[in-house]
Amino acid sequence: MYAIIESCGRQYKVSEGDVVFFEKLEAEEGKKITFDNVVLVSDDKKVEVGTPFVKGIKVEGKVVSHGKGKKILVYKYKAKKNYRRTQGHRQPYTKVEITKIKTATEKAEAKETATKPAEKKNTEKKEA
Repeated sequence: MYAIIESCGRQYKVSEGDVVFFEKLEAEEGKKITFDNVVLVSDDKKVEVGTPFVKGIKVEGKVVSHGKGKKILVYKYKAKKNYRRTQGHRQPYTKVEITKIKTATEKAEAKETATKPAEKKNTEKKEA
């Protein structure tokens, strides 16, 4: 099972257990994060495509760490003018481990089990 989610202006293909690098997200390390903007969900049997998003589907993940990416050098240069500038940039990222893809059927099953009354046990004592 996999899903395509939209976050930080980009789309990511994720499945359970994947580790994904997003642009910096405002979440603390170790906290759970939920992605509601699910564009597509696919399992072995069917594919659901959203217009623009699939309703009732959520992707949950856990923030593993924050960091900075590899350094990128930016050069500015003008010919014959002795103008040269070098600038470096490291893009911040958030490393997220995808823990679960919640579908609408899982939500319905969870509600059914929560609404069922607990079975009463027969606690009457038998007289001897």
